[in-house]
Amino acid sequence: MKKIQLGRSDLEVGEIALGCMRISELSRKDAAHVIDNALQLGVDLFDHADIYGKGNSEEVFAEAINMNDDVREKIKLQTKCGIRDGFFDFSKEHILESVEGSLRRLKTDYIDSYLLHRPDVLMEPEEVAEAFTTLKESGKVRYFGVSNQNPMQMELLKKYLKDDLIVNQLQLSVVHTPMIDAGFNVNMMNDPAVVRDGNALEYCRLNDMTIQAWSPFQHGMIEGPFIGNAAFPKVNAKLQELAEKHNVTDTAIATAWILRHPADIQPIVGTMNAQRLKDIATASHIELTRPEWYELYRAAGNKLP
Repeated sequence: MKKIQLGRSDLEVGEIALGCMRISELSRKDAAHVIDNALQLGVDLFDHADIYGKGNSEEVFAEAINMNDDVREKIKLQTKCGIRDGFFDFSKEHILESVEGSLRRLKTDYIDSYLLHRPDVLMEPEEVAEAFTTLKESGKVRYFGVSNQNPMQMELLKKYLKDDLIVNQLQLSVVHTPMIDAGFNVNMMNDPAVVRDGNALEYCRLNDMTIQAWSPFQHGMIEGPFIGNAAFPKVNAKLQELAEKHNVTDTAIATAWILRHPADIQPIVGTMNAQRLKDIATASHIELTRPEWYELYRAAGNKLP
């Protein structure tokens, strides 16, 4: 699998990452199989959050991989905090407590990349900066990032932070493209022209931040997969056509569509099926042509000006 660099860090990882939200639903044996398969494919960044499985996902992962110093050197761990029961919390106290909990559950001394999970509009950036400084100086977190934030939210944070933000997780799939749509419809009086995220795509590229695409196969707010879904006939027909042309699966083509973007966007895939992950990983060796990329974009219902 091809490698990418996360932001301005020294973290070099496979260009596809495994999201571990559902790993708590597996037995230890099945979870170990999923992780071993991922590593064999070159998937070495594992994305967690303190709320996944109410913390059980991190525990199951650590047990399944038999976490020790040798294993830890072979993987990159990313986790997130900030979503609580009915509210968001970027307070210094919660960030520090959340990190301690994740370290304990993951059975590790440090986290490679730690993200703030969805914006907290009551955030006091000075508090976040204090927490990040404490975590960095103690060696408990190497790098920091955010999830679902717009440029001004990131700028507000960066005013107080000592270190760069290296990652922004944003929802992106061929059927969920607001960050791309506005770039086509500049100065136009139509709905796609509305800039819904403050030009997050361009901001991240200008600031050397890696965009991680969550829900790359889902439609809506995690309402289910669009691949093989009868409600999306045109895009599925085009996915199948290109899959046959490139001798891969439709899921691989949907992944390749994201990887084709020059921003080096990293899909976070959440499958717990070993064969499906193998199919997805083949996307690393496919580069869709410009016409193919645009054909898929239009097949998803998007119109070019």
